[in-house]
Amino acid sequence: MSRMMGDNGDVTHDQDSIASTDQTPVVAATRDIAQVPAVEVITTAAVHLMSAAAVKCGLSEDGESEMDLDEARKLIVALAGLVTASAPDIGSQHARSLRDGLRSLQLAFREASPFPDPVGEGPGESLTGPVR
Repeated sequence: MSRMMGDNGDVTHDQDSIASTDQTPVVAATRDIAQVPAVEVITTAAVHLMSAAAVKCGLSEDGESEMDLDEARKLIVALAGLVTASAPDIGSQHARSLRDGLRSLQLAFREASPFPDPVGEGPGESLTGPVR
């Protein structure tokens, strides 16, 4: 990629050389993500939220040393929003698995909390309904 100084002193890039370098990381990532189905992107994001929430609920090997229920609450609410909003579009097979994982995290949060929220008021329950 060739660079030139613009009139105002900023570095500019020669467009012909940018187009010819088809292997830049941004171009490669854009091309790769374009081939990924939406359901896969959604479920991957949900799994990341689930994993982070599980750690923050104290469910990792280090358990209580990584527990942070304030952070876990935020992650579970975000997960509940993603699962609830995307469920009609991703199909029952995917949605069912995500809902099961979400429910397990909501229950784990309640168990880990020294002062559990009342049923229906836990993280994400405003979106999913009461979890028992």
